[in-house]
Amino acid sequence: MTQVTASMIKDLRESTGAGMLDCKKALDENNGDLDAAIDWLRKKGLSKAAKKSGRTTAEGLVAVAANASGMRAVVVEVNSETDFVARNEQFQNFVRDVAAVASKDAVLVEDLAQKTMSGKSVADTLTDLIAGIGENMTLRRMAHLEVSQGVVATYVHSAVVPGLGKIGVLVALESSAPADKLQELGKKLAMHVAAANPQALDIASVDASSLERERAVLSDQARASGKPEEMIQKMVDGRVRKFYEEIVLNEQTFIMDGETKISKVVEAASKEAGAPITLKGFIRFGLGEGVQKEETDFAAEVAKAANG
Repeated sequence: MTQVTASMIKDLRESTGAGMLDCKKALDENNGDLDAAIDWLRKKGLSKAAKKSGRTTAEGLVAVAANASGMRAVVVEVNSETDFVARNEQFQNFVRDVAAVASKDAVLVEDLAQKTMSGKSVADTLTDLIAGIGENMTLRRMAHLEVSQGVVATYVHSAVVPGLGKIGVLVALESSAPADKLQELGKKLAMHVAAANPQALDIASVDASSLERERAVLSDQARASGKPEEMIQKMVDGRVRKFYEEIVLNEQTFIMDGETKISKVVEAASKEAGAPITLKGFIRFGLGEGVQKEETDFAAEVAKAANG
C-alpha cells in the first residue's frame, strides 16, 4: 500500500480545498492515487469549498466573547456570501465556537485558524462547513483586548442571537473597582462606540498623517474666506478641536445624555466607584467594512444565461 505523505495531502488540499483530515482519508482510501482521491472527495461533497473560494464574502457575523476572568475578550468576524447563511444555526454555532476558542489565548487570526475545535483545526472545520452549506466563507479577522486588573466589556449591536450580530465592540477598563460596576460602565461606553464609531482613543492616538491632511484642508478652506493669516490659524485650531470631538472617543459627547464628554463620564464613574478607572482601549468591528463588494449587472447575467 502506498504511504501517504504530507506533500501528497498538501497537493490534494490545494486542488480541492477540502480539510486536511478529509484529504488524508481520501488518499488512504484510494492507495495514494491523487485523481481517484479527488473523485472520492467530489462524491462525498467535500471538494466544493475550492470552487467557492473566489466568491466575495461581505455578509456573515461578528462575534464577541470574554474569558472566564472577564479581563480578556475578543471580537471575531466570519464572513459569508449571503445574509441567508448568517441566519443558519450551523453557521452561527461555528462563529460562536470560534470566538470562544479565540477568547482563551489566540492573538492573530492566523493563530486562530490553527487552533483546535471539535478535533479539527478551525481552518479545516470552516472548510467542511463551506462544503456542507455550499457557500464561500472566510475567517476574516480577530482582535483582542486585555487588562491586568478590571474588565473588558463586550457588546453586540442588534444581536441576532446572544453574542452574534453585525457590530461588535470591546471596551477595556482598568480599575480595582467592583467588576459589576465596571461591566455596567463598559457596556454603556461600548454602546456609544457602536453608534459613534470613534477612530482613536485620545488625541495622542490620532494618526499623524490623517491630522496633517485635515489641517491642510481646513487651512485651504479658511484662506478662501479672505481672512488675515493670524485669524486663519485661529480658525484652523478651532476646527481641529471640532475634528477631535468627532473622531476621538475621549473627546466625543456621550450619546446617552448628549452633553457630557466621554472622559468626564469615566471621571464621574471613578468617583462613584471610589477607585480610579482608566479607559485603556476599544475595538469596533462592523460587518463587511472594507470589503469590496462585487457589482453585478443583472441584465448581463440574464443574457448570459439565455445564451447558454
